[in-house]
Amino acid sequence: MSLLERICGPEDLKSMDLEEVAALAAEIRELLINVVSKSGGHLASNLGVVELTLALHRVFRVPEDRIIWDVGHQCYTHKIVTGRRDRIESIRKKDGICGYPDIFESEFDALNTGHASTSLAFASGMALARSRQKKDYHVVAVIGDGALTGGVALEALNHIGQVKPRLIIVLNDNKMSISPNVGGISKHLNYLVSGRPYIRLKELVQAILKNIPGIGKPMVELARKIEVLIRTMMVPGSLFDELGVKYIGPINGHDQAELEKELNEAKKYDFPVLLHVVSEKGHGYQPAEENPSSFHSSLPFEVANGKFLKSHTPPSYSTVFGQTVLKIMREDPDVLAITAAMPEGTGLNLAQQEFPDRVYDVGIAEQYMFDMAGGLSLAGLKPIIGVYSTFLQRAVDQVTHDLSLMKIPVVVGIDRAGLVSGDGPTHQGIYDIALLHPVPNVVLAAPRDENEMQHLIHSAFTYACPVFIRYPKEPGRGVEMEKQFRDILPGKCETLRAGRDLLFLGVGPLVYHALEAAERLSATAGVEATVVDVRFIKPLDKEAILNHLRDHKYVITLEDGVINGGFAGLIRELILANGLKDLNLLSLGVPEVIVPTASRSELLAQYQLDADGVERSARRLMGL
Repeated sequence: MSLLERICGPEDLKSMDLEEVAALAAEIRELLINVVSKSGGHLASNLGVVELTLALHRVFRVPEDRIIWDVGHQCYTHKIVTGRRDRIESIRKKDGICGYPDIFESEFDALNTGHASTSLAFASGMALARSRQKKDYHVVAVIGDGALTGGVALEALNHIGQVKPRLIIVLNDNKMSISPNVGGISKHLNYLVSGRPYIRLKELVQAILKNIPGIGKPMVELARKIEVLIRTMMVPGSLFDELGVKYIGPINGHDQAELEKELNEAKKYDFPVLLHVVSEKGHGYQPAEENPSSFHSSLPFEVANGKFLKSHTPPSYSTVFGQTVLKIMREDPDVLAITAAMPEGTGLNLAQQEFPDRVYDVGIAEQYMFDMAGGLSLAGLKPIIGVYSTFLQRAVDQVTHDLSLMKIPVVVGIDRAGLVSGDGPTHQGIYDIALLHPVPNVVLAAPRDENEMQHLIHSAFTYACPVFIRYPKEPGRGVEMEKQFRDILPGKCETLRAGRDLLFLGVGPLVYHALEAAERLSATAGVEATVVDVRFIKPLDKEAILNHLRDHKYVITLEDGVINGGFAGLIRELILANGLKDLNLLSLGVPEVIVPTASRSELLAQYQLDADGVERSARRLMGL
């Protein structure tokens, strides 16, 4: 029996000696590599926290003690040792376990965390509640160095230093979030790591002083009083101590004995303590060590050499976005690109490589990113942002209060819009239409394919207002990419197929599913459908759509987002406002549910948004 087979829960870890724990860590790494190599997933970050995870579960008594994983994609080892080893191969799959902590999946998951920077605020609230209720358990927040750039994390640190709850913060410093970390906080952590000799010197001096008979202990106490002075001399400042949080470290994140020693020490304090753990993303698997960004959210790969298994599919919308931005930047020196720690994920790494001084990576700081873009625009430059739909949600105030009120021209590519494969409930991009369409002075577009997308991006710089272009996480259609940009007027839809019986109003690439369903209905039922590429959700081409509505008895809207508050509502309002009667309207989209983990194709099928589902829905609507 392998060591891993003996682990049914965290308590089984506590009886192991350090040699057995090291062997167990090796088995876990082998399992992680094999699982992710087959179906993809977050590999590099999980390889980097194996020893830390084992140390946490050996030192603390979970679930009585609360461990909060701030960047939840590094929870694979946590799931393995908390009774989910036998299901780990189902991670990120339909009906499998979630790739992030999930309080509904296990009592060992203290918090759902798909977005970064939230752990410290939740941990502070839990610690304060525990004290008020006079209970006795530990609260531990594990936060990555990249997540510290998030505003809510800094707000939490500021308050934690003020109210001083008994709380342990484990700062997992691997110099990476998804891409290499940037900014002043990252540089400060580098300074602290360079100050490790100071920590060793302090420990050595204390050990010597304690062994001096009679005067050793008083001298140690005196040394502690001048510790701040010593640190100032040898380490270039400590942000955390200044905020009122005791700093301990740096600690080797792959030294099991050192990790457990420092965690046990941290348990003794009755005020907030931060342990600075230095780890290596991808540790233990050379391809991931050498290329941690590519193995962050990994495609399937060959274990022997780390080469990704390439499929013969067209470039993704993200890649086309990056290629288009690069082409525009070559033509116009006033165009600047901005990302929040996602240059690779959004495709902006292409422009970053050629124009490093014109691409700004602000770290995990979406609110700052949008206002920074506003400042660039007000000063006469042309910023374009690449951001995931699920992370755009964190900057709603900047969109509504800042950009829209002043009608500031900023172009925004909304990546991962709609249903998203594998990442589960926290990463679904289904709310952007509902959030953005009520906002004045903005344009919201959804191209049907990658060729239309490139023209929309080009045209967006001429609209003189905030422009949002949404597109999914999937390969493009493989359509021909026109060499020259062409202008697309805002608020103009396009009719792709004409018919007398049924009207499809489609948003984004779902238009192609409507076209396929229309062809099937024509061939099998003699039903001729009109298919309209809405293209602009805001401003809506009301005149053209009204003409279509007047000519059809049956109408189906399709959107890759929530129906409640989405595009469907705009069509219903248009129908009511113009007194149109005797219309049979069916709205296809995502209902008001928590979207489960599954592939994008499985999710589209679940909500009747694939071609099969659209055809079935049309037949049901028409009584066929």
